[in-house]
Amino acid sequence: MRQMVMVGFLQAQNCTQLASSWRHPEARLDFLDVDYFQHIARVLEAGKFQLGFFDDRLAMPDMYGLDHGLIVQNGIRCVKMDPTTILMAMGTATKKLGLGATYSTTYYEPFHVARVFATLDLMTGGRAAWNVVTSVNDGEAHNMGELQHLDHDLRYDRADEFMEVVLGHWDTWDDGSIVCDRERDVFAIPEKVHRLDHEGKFFRSRGPFTVPRSAQGHPVVIQAGSSGRGKRFAARWAELVFVAYPNLAGGKQSYAELKDAIANEGRNPEEVKITTLIWPVTAETRAEAEDKMAVIDKGYRDVDGLSLLSEALNFDFATKAIDDPFTDAELASMTGMHAMRDRVVQVSGKTNPTVRDFLDVTQRGKASHAVVGSAKEIADYMEEWFCAPACDGFVISATHIPGSYEDFVRFVVPELQRRGLYHRDYEGTTLRDNLGLTRPAIGALRRASV
Repeated sequence: MRQMVMVGFLQAQNCTQLASSWRHPEARLDFLDVDYFQHIARVLEAGKFQLGFFDDRLAMPDMYGLDHGLIVQNGIRCVKMDPTTILMAMGTATKKLGLGATYSTTYYEPFHVARVFATLDLMTGGRAAWNVVTSVNDGEAHNMGELQHLDHDLRYDRADEFMEVVLGHWDTWDDGSIVCDRERDVFAIPEKVHRLDHEGKFFRSRGPFTVPRSAQGHPVVIQAGSSGRGKRFAARWAELVFVAYPNLAGGKQSYAELKDAIANEGRNPEEVKITTLIWPVTAETRAEAEDKMAVIDKGYRDVDGLSLLSEALNFDFATKAIDDPFTDAELASMTGMHAMRDRVVQVSGKTNPTVRDFLDVTQRGKASHAVVGSAKEIADYMEEWFCAPACDGFVISATHIPGSYEDFVRFVVPELQRRGLYHRDYEGTTLRDNLGLTRPAIGALRRASV
């Protein structure tokens, strides 16, 4: 029977994806301590989550008013640590949980990314995943020595070649390369270790790569692009896709379209898992869950939403009054998340929406479209989406730490297991085992996408 994939959506920062989460009266505030993240990892593993995954940006979201003081004072994602370092600590506290993190193709080099994640994969017994992003705004560019962020489609063109280099390096050590034969004085077989010698439009990378293959072959490739160009990129490269479908009907259509696009790339759609975002707020009863949601809503401030919109769209929303419409030129200058901008235009029904429209449609900074209810009600919702089908599983976003994950594991996981929709134990030891993905042969993903 088909089983749900479950992903914990994490942040290596002072809050969850919800910028106001640090204000929650039950939120842990020791996010600079390793035990904070190891506790999250243990909770997710107790709930048999396939993956704990870190989102990441390379700058504070300080584009709103160009004032980082506002961000620091309000705790709006102002602490951002390196997620791969934290994953190693989480790996020591768990045995089966997959460990994923975001690294940008715009501001890192392919060899560096390949080595970081291949090392993480080896050190965790084949549990690593890399979320491929192209970054979104000028703040990241400034931190990484550039004057401005690359154009949207150019970022993806560059990312395509970046993937060719990373996957090429991951393929340069054959299985069985290392023999450690002291009698013959042979550490590894030279014929099984290859140079890449890549020379392309954006990158040169010679090799040989310096990290052998892991128990799962190479790290799982994650992608979350929602624009037309991002979806094409996902269809070509991704093995696990994160989406945020606004409703069931749209989700069913988009899910089918992405599966078709994967098949058109010559790849097996069953080998790509599509997971959609959900904010579950649950308790013993619906009334108790609604009380919890009321506490969560109290934490929101408009500065949260405006700052996160400015970051995501690479446009300073402080330059506009809340009910002033954006001009055509201003909308065109939003070079960040195109899909977010386009959705606001579509849902608002306005060619030139206002700042208020952006806040209302995106619900940026809020637990948007939270699913509130008892375990049965949350499970009903998830079952409907999963069986439609509109997804292969869910990305569980937390309103606060650790309560969101603890409640989900305590209440919802047993109900899903009772229905036969979610596994009672891990299938194997590697992330691919537990996602139901086959171990890739040398060059399998790359060859299928040429």
